[in-house]
Amino acid sequence: MMNKGKVFLVGAGPGDLKLITVKGMEAITKADVILYDRLLNPQLLMEAKENCEFIYSGKLPDRHILRQETINSLLVEKALEGKTVVRLKGGDPSVFGRVGEEAEELAINEIEYEIVPGITSGIAAAAYAGIPVTHRAYAGSFAVVTAHDQSADGKPSINWAGLAQGVDTIAFYMGIKNLPFICENLTAYGKSPDTPVILIQWGTYGRQKTLEGTLATIAELAKEQQFLNPAITLVGEIVKLREKLNWFEKKPMYGRQILLARSGVTESRIANKLRDLGADVIEFPKMKAKKERVELPNLSEYSNILFTSPESVDDFFALLKEEKLDIRSVPRNVYGASSKSIAKLAQFGIMASNMPEDVNQNQLLVIGEKNIEPVYENAHYFYTHEMIIDESYFPIYNRLFEDAAIESVIIPSGRAFTTMMTAAKKMNMEPASFLKGKMLYCMGKKSSNATSELTNEHITIPEKPTADELLHMMISQGKELTR
Repeated sequence: MMNKGKVFLVGAGPGDLKLITVKGMEAITKADVILYDRLLNPQLLMEAKENCEFIYSGKLPDRHILRQETINSLLVEKALEGKTVVRLKGGDPSVFGRVGEEAEELAINEIEYEIVPGITSGIAAAAYAGIPVTHRAYAGSFAVVTAHDQSADGKPSINWAGLAQGVDTIAFYMGIKNLPFICENLTAYGKSPDTPVILIQWGTYGRQKTLEGTLATIAELAKEQQFLNPAITLVGEIVKLREKLNWFEKKPMYGRQILLARSGVTESRIANKLRDLGADVIEFPKMKAKKERVELPNLSEYSNILFTSPESVDDFFALLKEEKLDIRSVPRNVYGASSKSIAKLAQFGIMASNMPEDVNQNQLLVIGEKNIEPVYENAHYFYTHEMIIDESYFPIYNRLFEDAAIESVIIPSGRAFTTMMTAAKKMNMEPASFLKGKMLYCMGKKSSNATSELTNEHITIPEKPTADELLHMMISQGKELTR
């Protein structure tokens, strides 16, 4: 009989990719199956191992994808198959995440599980709006409250008197629909109509949006602004601190929603910098390396060796180990085609550099992926892997594109553009409409030429083809592009 697997009930945090816990990320990377909901950043799933099974269990207003009973059964079923299962929930699974019901089902079936806490949205969204939920001068108590229930009208049954009179800061989860009901009850049971209120939509994302008012005005303001969930409603005098402490929305790229075309699997320096500057970034498409079944050539025939990618470095040294060869077999002149390749070589104790133009191509071995462009006519090419689009992530990208309002596209290379368009076509998106109305940033002439063949949209090229120059140019354009 197959051994039972294990289930991790994981809080994914509120949206910012870096707000997941270390333990939560470890669970994602070793999962065989991930059941994930709507209120988490789907890009966390990009960290899962190859061939991980994804099951969307999210709920939309008036449309339930999977019933809770079905989710419980799936957790048991997959664990009984001997798999490591992750139930990935936005925020913290113990705060309106129904983790108690899921854990109870696992316990009944004698399946091992762990609950991995996450950062809950009521605290994180408030912090990213510049509001601590407690403060010695403003608030000594804090409560999280569900803003809807399972009754026919969905209006929560709450101890309004205790809440209004006994709690300084109140965070209502998903409360936009019942906002008039909430404000009326808090006021009726003792809160001043002038009590500050802030609505925080998509808290901690680059597309975070806020709306301020009071208990007397916020419901009408939300209606006028057509403010929607997912959002936190924060009530209390402490909201006044936002005027001094609003830090996140002052970041230079706050509000920008950017698509970054990619053709590799390594972490993008540009994407990381953009996120640190406050932008939402979707890296598209997800790629995977398909290993080639190869044997190393006779390395003694070459005096120069060029690695075209970090993946090719890993593959090459894995082959050296398989064939029981050591580092002394490597030609004396070692080069990297990019800073990432050079950094990867340094991890193996080889201090490489960029390749000079006058290198002897007849004694040059180029190591890389199968579909690289053969730039050096007289060189010998050795292919270690092939980069292919991972189509299993297409449903996840559909969700990302639905929730985001992408206004800019960054195209680092002609190849990245071609790969992105190939993926878009596979997802039944027409290329011209995919780019229509967006700001296009190309890193150089090759990427610009490839892009201009498919669209008439304006293309901007930085003076120097570097990440820093691109970011400087985008920042200088200002926030008016996003408003």
